[in-house]
Amino acid sequence: MTLSLSHTAFAQWKWKDPSGRVQYSDLPPPPSVKDTDILQRPSGSSGKAPPAFAPGSAQAAVAAMAASGAASSAASGPAKTVEPELEAKRRKAAEEETAKRRAEEEKQKAARADNCLRAKSQLRALEDGMRMARVNAKGEREVLDDKGRAEESKRARDIVASDCN
Repeated sequence: MTLSLSHTAFAQWKWKDPSGRVQYSDLPPPPSVKDTDILQRPSGSSGKAPPAFAPGSAQAAVAAMAASGAASSAASGPAKTVEPELEAKRRKAAEEETAKRRAEEEKQKAARADNCLRAKSQLRALEDGMRMARVNAKGEREVLDDKGRAEESKRARDIVASDCN
């Protein structure tokens, strides 16, 4: 069984152009085509083609918005009300997210306060001139000299500046 479809079967509009040739399209003919030269219109269209506006003009933008608004309102049907259960679930999820964010902020605030206290204590010990030692990468204990003491003091001051606001 062979099924052959004509090229014109898919077109909705059929008209004669100014040179007399028959044109087929799924878009309305240009405004220069006379109404009497339109041979076929899509089913359900009115007697006249919708007016074509210059691309980018305000009229074209308004016409496009009106057409899309009509299509979307027809597709969506009557306005639906929000279900109370769904709204309650959304509200509860938002509240839980806010509580989780607050808890995380409190946790970070407590960690900064702890870092602040440790850095102040370290800085105080360094400034008092106490003999201090640290363990290096090899696991050996090394006593801080003046350069090491200055580096540790700078690091402790930076921590105090950032965490003790």
